[in-house]
Amino acid sequence: MIEARHLRVLRAVASTGSFSAAARELGCTQPAVSQQMKALEGSVGTPLLIRTGREMRLTQAGEALVRHAAGILAGLTAAEEEVAAIAGLRAGRVRLVSFPSGSSTLVPTALAALRGAHPGTRVSLEEAEPPRSVRMLREGDCDVALAFRYEGAAGAEEWADLVVRPLLSDRLVGLVPERHRLARAGSAAIGEFAEEPWIAGCPRCRGQLVEVCETAGFTPRIDFATDDYPAVAGLVGAGLGVAVLPQLALESLRPRGVRTVDLEPAVRREIVALTLPDLAQVPAVTATLEKLAAAAAAG
Repeated sequence: MIEARHLRVLRAVASTGSFSAAARELGCTQPAVSQQMKALEGSVGTPLLIRTGREMRLTQAGEALVRHAAGILAGLTAAEEEVAAIAGLRAGRVRLVSFPSGSSTLVPTALAALRGAHPGTRVSLEEAEPPRSVRMLREGDCDVALAFRYEGAAGAEEWADLVVRPLLSDRLVGLVPERHRLARAGSAAIGEFAEEPWIAGCPRCRGQLVEVCETAGFTPRIDFATDDYPAVAGLVGAGLGVAVLPQLALESLRPRGVRTVDLEPAVRREIVALTLPDLAQVPAVTATLEKLAAAAAAG
């Protein structure tokens, strides 16, 4: 196996013409140079140098190796510098996937802080709801996934193979038209909405809504379903039904004609940042997780 240190010694011998001069240039001893040249010749299986008087002359094989050594060593130096830049957060790339309400609240604050601290780190953003976002992480299509799961829901082991960074607990609130009978109630049991038409959200949210309502003894009549939170708020404001939205989603909305009602008992979802164990060792990924956690704590 050809080692980079041997190539550097060979180039020094070729440029200076002797072991002793190469040793002075490299800051080592003449025997060390001689030993490394023997090791290199042993690796390639042919002589690389011929002594002519007091000077060393390259053989044809030696000339070929020196010619290629320049490109090899230049490429290695470039690779070392690039890796050092990534490790020192002077460069790097993070592919982030987030669900919409996270994209509009936690992500902007986190990425602004990341850019301020590490301007050389580039972050791309794509939106996807779990479980698709988690699947993207496992398949190598992203480096960090902002995801959520409902407290007490089955399947807690679904993230057992991932690094889980808890961010916050997000309470679900009821959304009703401003003239609704419970608009000024402050809080209400989910069972009080048993006869209401519902506007439901994303598939996972719809599943959670049905589960909570069935626990309260009724099956919700879902008249409309949309992944778009402003659309949910607009439908409720028009008096077409009631809805349940995460508190985090409401932070990015200015809904008209609606009121919020705290649900009893409280229903919460756990917001987390996920990555793979190997990716958790990458400095840019670690920095992104830290900034997401800071954004959640500040909110």
